[in-house]
Amino acid sequence: MGLALTSVGNHEFDEGWQELRRMQEGGCHPVDGCKGPAPFKGAGFQYLAASTYLDNGETLFPPYAIREFGGVKVGFIGLTLEGTPDVITPAARAGITFKDEAETVNALVPKLKSQGIEAIVVLIHEGGYTTGALDDCHGLSGTIAEIVPKFDKAVDVVVTGHTNGIYICTVDGRLVTSAGAYGTRVTDISILLDPKSGDVIGSRARDIIIAQSDYAEDPAQIALIGAYKKQAEPLMNRVVGQISTTVARAPNIHGESALGDIIADAMLAAARRDGGKVDIGFMNPGGIRTDLPFRDGKVTYSDIFAVQPFGNDLVVLTLTGADLLTLLKQQYQPSGNNILQVSDGFTFTWRQPAGKPIEIVTDSVKLNGQPIVADQTYRVVTNNFMAGGGDGFTAFGNGTDKVLIGTDIASLEAWLKENSPLDNTIRGRITRAQ
Repeated sequence: MGLALTSVGNHEFDEGWQELRRMQEGGCHPVDGCKGPAPFKGAGFQYLAASTYLDNGETLFPPYAIREFGGVKVGFIGLTLEGTPDVITPAARAGITFKDEAETVNALVPKLKSQGIEAIVVLIHEGGYTTGALDDCHGLSGTIAEIVPKFDKAVDVVVTGHTNGIYICTVDGRLVTSAGAYGTRVTDISILLDPKSGDVIGSRARDIIIAQSDYAEDPAQIALIGAYKKQAEPLMNRVVGQISTTVARAPNIHGESALGDIIADAMLAAARRDGGKVDIGFMNPGGIRTDLPFRDGKVTYSDIFAVQPFGNDLVVLTLTGADLLTLLKQQYQPSGNNILQVSDGFTFTWRQPAGKPIEIVTDSVKLNGQPIVADQTYRVVTNNFMAGGGDGFTAFGNGTDKVLIGTDIASLEAWLKENSPLDNTIRGRITRAQ
């Protein structure tokens, strides 16, 4: 793909920093060994991790890289979000710490300037949300809108990610971009450099939409993918259950989906199988990546992997009734409502006056028909991304007595085996009042 430099994101830590370093440097996986068509030589690009520190005080990867254009040096600083520990597993964050983004960048500016570098680009795995059209910066909100103004004025361009936003903005005089997700677009950034001062004297950006029909397949990539696919096919094609029709992730007018109901139920069942009394399962709709397609009624492992591809762990924790009410109110977010999918027995009603946040209808939040009590405690299960406050659901951070019980995909596979065939029924747990 021609990638040269990249910051480190939270999913790079799914198997811990040691595995990420192996991905950079090469070598065999410590558990799975070498299974590829050729020995793995490591990434053909450089990870940058200015704010990620090992226990020995060193950064995991170089904090910055320097490239020269027409005789002018440009510094690229790469870092991830300070909140990475909140969206990865406890095991994955062992041995590393993540420092403040702005403080990290500002401490590096003098080091770059001492090398004669005036043009500075920040690559950061953090982002924001907009309320306007694609590429429109109207109403930019989120963490990145708070971070950029804290950067030293020497920073000229900020390339962002994490939220999958699509925007080209000017924030505090700096160009700030985000190219969405799934490789559907590339942001082409043009920077005008002054050969005398070495600084940026102009910048602009445009998005190039990448349509599959516009590009021929790359033979080398197809061959490489084919070699891995051959090894993966026995796992991919294993039948794990049956469905009577396509099971959709799309929500109804109330914000509830058939697939969301199933996943929340699967999480709850997995938590209860683990031996505990668990009351409620919560699933974030953004973590449901596609439908379960109907093909001769058989569901394969590759089908459920496409639905939940992140390998998230399930976390059981204790929340108060007051925490649950706060959690439901956090379904309102500037980028649009994010209605949680909930397990059998838990119900609530919400409404939203025009232009206002979500309101939870009084006394509508119930567990098995009984109103939730503010000072009573409840055991809930969700994925580790949510348990760490992901998608803005910070109320999960109040949870206590946290226990990991396995993976989300394993719970879905077990549910399919026990409850097939599944259909596309929406169970009516969530109601939007007029």
